[in-house]
Amino acid sequence: MLATMPPALADSTAPIDRHALVTRHNPTLHQLDVDCPLTVGNGNFAFGCDITGLQTFAEHYQRWGVPTETLSRWCWVTDPNPNHYTLADASKNFTLPDGRVLAFPTRQNSPAGDWLRKNPRIHPLGQLALEWDKPDGSLLAPEDIQEPAQTLDLWTGIVTSRFKLGGVTVTVTTACHPERDLVAVRIESKLVAQGKLRARLAFPRGYNLKVKNTPDLDWSQPESHRSVLTQADYAPVSIARTVGDTRYTVLVGGLVWETAPHVFRITGQVRDSPVLEFIVGFTDRTGRRPLPDTPAAQTFAASAAHWQKFWQEGAAVDFSGSINPLAPKIEERIVLSQYLMAVQMAGDVPPQESGLTCATWYGKHHTEMIWWHAAHFALWGHDDLLARNLAWYQTQLPAARALAQSRGLKGARWAKMTGPEMRESPGGNPLIVWNQPHPVYLCELLYRNNPTSATLATYRDLVLETADGLASMLHFDEKRGIYVLGPPLWISQEIYDQATSQNPSFELAYWRFALEIAQKWRERLGLGRSTEWDDILQHLAPLPVKDGRYVALESHPDTFDNVDSRHDHPTMLAPLGMLPGDGVDRATMERTLDAVLKTWDWETKIWGWDYPMIAMTATRLGHPEMALEILLRDGPNNRYLPNGHCPQRSDESAPRSPAPGARKREIAAYLPANGAFLSAVALMVAGWDGCSEPHPGFPKDGSWTIRSEGLHPLP
Repeated sequence: MLATMPPALADSTAPIDRHALVTRHNPTLHQLDVDCPLTVGNGNFAFGCDITGLQTFAEHYQRWGVPTETLSRWCWVTDPNPNHYTLADASKNFTLPDGRVLAFPTRQNSPAGDWLRKNPRIHPLGQLALEWDKPDGSLLAPEDIQEPAQTLDLWTGIVTSRFKLGGVTVTVTTACHPERDLVAVRIESKLVAQGKLRARLAFPRGYNLKVKNTPDLDWSQPESHRSVLTQADYAPVSIARTVGDTRYTVLVGGLVWETAPHVFRITGQVRDSPVLEFIVGFTDRTGRRPLPDTPAAQTFAASAAHWQKFWQEGAAVDFSGSINPLAPKIEERIVLSQYLMAVQMAGDVPPQESGLTCATWYGKHHTEMIWWHAAHFALWGHDDLLARNLAWYQTQLPAARALAQSRGLKGARWAKMTGPEMRESPGGNPLIVWNQPHPVYLCELLYRNNPTSATLATYRDLVLETADGLASMLHFDEKRGIYVLGPPLWISQEIYDQATSQNPSFELAYWRFALEIAQKWRERLGLGRSTEWDDILQHLAPLPVKDGRYVALESHPDTFDNVDSRHDHPTMLAPLGMLPGDGVDRATMERTLDAVLKTWDWETKIWGWDYPMIAMTATRLGHPEMALEILLRDGPNNRYLPNGHCPQRSDESAPRSPAPGARKREIAAYLPANGAFLSAVALMVAGWDGCSEPHPGFPKDGSWTIRSEGLHPLP
């Protein structure tokens, strides 16, 4: 029975014990768990490790759970293109509302479409494993690990793995340098002193391209790539890697020699010492030693200093003292999600949906995900990490301008599925548009946190040119006297006919929000409001309604008439949730939320970010119990692993009766779920502009004690 004390929701004046908050959620393992590899990284580079602290059982984890890989956002490989494929070779004509015919590259299954989707693609950097002289001569296997005890210390970013091999204790310590793409390893055991335990570094050809999501590594055709060891009289040494036209350098501490093509053994420099300590660093710079000689001990110290600063400077929410049984679950999910997002989602190129855990969609960045990937950074006090993501958008403005011009648009138009060069990938991608307003929203979050002329100057072009693109994508329907969006169009709920879709509810609401924000930027910059944009805001098509509920699409208003239209993203809820609800009728949204919760098809296809998105709508409508239930619901694609990851079953609609023995999860890690979760919690705790209620997403039943520091409200 709940206590009858007054609601314990107000923030305490006592500061949160950040160390206690973070470390009580340290992932700790006492058995090999393929669903719980641990990761160290710096946002641009990450190293996933198994129960040994390295990648000793990488194939086992990849086959049955979550892969352990070494990835960066700078290493990309492109196959030769002897046929000189271009997007025009994968294009198909579509008719616009004004009667013009325009080609879009939608033929993904054509030879050109296939090549353009797979190139460039992310490339795995290498695999680092333990190598043990097993008494019977067989290979080290998962069942050889005795008495394991492994912990990721979130406060320092260091993984410590203890276990026994043949009854002999082994301790492996693993960390990543916060500023260099470098992993440090310390292996301590009598087996090292005896020369029976060492490390092995191996380089695959790449990924198995027959698998789109979570592919295995390709160890075939060793003659098709090069790994050249440069020996020296001192450590570290370097290995020059060549895969097609891609070159990168690997710096390795310790004594290194090649035992087979692309396979290298690493041993200690001090004979008979029980300690093997070394670094392995990676860089895309060629022709020179890639990184300073950074000792492992220095990397461990740098990691500890970096993560202590991260946890102390960002926002925090402490639920200790709560008697609600959900409190530990939500607090743990917050802490682990914060760590994973910082480790995996702030690199040279904005992230893929699986971060730096494994490859999905060939490593391409899906720009419609950038809000879910990165908005939370600003809400949780890490503006610098959001700025890293936006830096790529700034450098790609010329490409976005060129894409807009090719479509007869003004300003900038952002490619949807892209590699580092911002080139579109064929498929439905070029017809998706809800990615377009994201840069405006994200820049506004940074301005809200730092409302200065410097912020305005930094992001001026990104905001205004994106808004120009938004405005020019609309068409004025003279008969109706309104601006319409599409066709062609593939709305956020990716199930409708692309050639005929017009006026989706979420996209219309997002256009209104982003153009109004852009008008505010013009006013802040002293430019005055755009009369064109004001005309659009005054005459933009209303959100489509049928039977008193918002539907996904004006041209196909069958959301609540047809069960086949009730799977994928229920983004007709997002205009009051992710967005603040300009132009939304709350009573209509209430009925829409009720209909979604009662009739949506949760089994066929749903995504990890949908649950937090719905929780945000419930929160803004004043239903905290509902918000918590949906946020933490044990449903498809909302099940979080002990390491904080939220795998997704598939990116295809699930069959009603899955085949026996079918793979359980196609997408082993899905970081938009974590980012969406953090954004939803920010709304539920800190509220939004004009919200005076403390912690509006939590029931006032006396079971919650919530303290927060540094959290920013949403618009």
